[in-house]
Amino acid sequence: MRDSQALLPAETFAANREFVAEQMLAPDQAIVAYFARAQLAPPGIERVLLDDALGRILAVDARAAEDHPTHARSTMDGFAVASRDGVASRRIAGEIRMGHAPPHGIRPGEAMRIPTGGALPDGADAVVPVEDAVEEDGAIILRGAVAAGDYLTPAASDMAAGEIALHAGRRIGGPELGVLATLGVTDVPVYRRPLFGVVSTGDELVDAERALHTGQVRDSNRYAVAGALRAMGVDVRQFPRAIDEPESLRSVLSAVLDECDGVLLTGGSSVGARDLVPRVTASLGEPGVIVHGIRLKPGKPTMLAAVGSSPVIGLPGNPTSSLMVLEAVVRPVISACTGERGARAEVVDAIADAPFEGRDGWTWFVPAQVRSVAGRLLAVPLRLHSAHVSLLARATGYVVLGEHPSRIERGEPVRVRRFSCGGAAIVEASA
Repeated sequence: MRDSQALLPAETFAANREFVAEQMLAPDQAIVAYFARAQLAPPGIERVLLDDALGRILAVDARAAEDHPTHARSTMDGFAVASRDGVASRRIAGEIRMGHAPPHGIRPGEAMRIPTGGALPDGADAVVPVEDAVEEDGAIILRGAVAAGDYLTPAASDMAAGEIALHAGRRIGGPELGVLATLGVTDVPVYRRPLFGVVSTGDELVDAERALHTGQVRDSNRYAVAGALRAMGVDVRQFPRAIDEPESLRSVLSAVLDECDGVLLTGGSSVGARDLVPRVTASLGEPGVIVHGIRLKPGKPTMLAAVGSSPVIGLPGNPTSSLMVLEAVVRPVISACTGERGARAEVVDAIADAPFEGRDGWTWFVPAQVRSVAGRLLAVPLRLHSAHVSLLARATGYVVLGEHPSRIERGEPVRVRRFSCGGAAIVEASA
């Protein structure tokens, strides 16, 4: 049992040492190192009704059982014809009704009335729109030449029988619901949503409804982190706050790991005698702490760990740092737990309206506000205050400054990554 294991000595972890830049990994390196040692449990699979599949992650490839469309269809109201008959007049040999098969095929010198979306009859390979034909005495005279393929959607041009239309690991949105319905998939296999526990640490924290006294702050991180996790497809359970004492933290963490698929903690992972998260985490089981300290700002004291197949993530205590690390660093871990593949943040391409400055040799995440000025999107860096709660709510997204170069000049292109949820809209501003 985890509770019977002794707490490892403080000297084992960063609680009694300073973070050394040369010994820390860059964010991408930290994620690679984490997955090299953490053996996370694959998500389970369940089935939901098509109407309940929005936002879920598809667990099995969706493959077309037949061609779509199953037959060539007209894209205009007009006449189905054979292009080989040239510009000669054609006798009207019948009418195709919407939602019904053609009454028969057409022979040389014939045409058939067809609505938009109607199925082409055998022998036809083109459609002449009504405005391009003159109807006289039960026949049509073409105003110009007609070519094979004119004004029709070919059979199998959307999806062919046997084709994978949607790959497993894809988040289901409105377009994906339309594809599944077209394929006749109404009982949808999806990955089970993982359940993560969220734990705040810190003696200075009080509940959100409490009045503040000197030295106290309201516990906003648990709500911000829980909201971001839900936007990534995770179910969340809030657990009691852990005070800065080993047994309190150990008791809470053990309870979370017994009940949940993973845990995110905020605070308690910096260096210092009372920052106990790494030591307590390591005492709960292998592989333990894999990464502690990442060469980035904000978010240097981030901890990436696992107990058995359960991820244990220690986020910084400062509100801006906590959310930024979850969005920009930890998201691949969350995606692995949800089964989502290829998840990427929405990006806004803009022009820097002021310099974006980082620090050589470090990765910086710079919150930015995007403004639309005279038809141009301009990105303005927001001054980074990790302890400010409102900063990311005022930001449209964030800009990643790599280790080299660590600066983007005014007037240069800049890519602003949007947050999974929340963040400010692009604002209209006068020139």
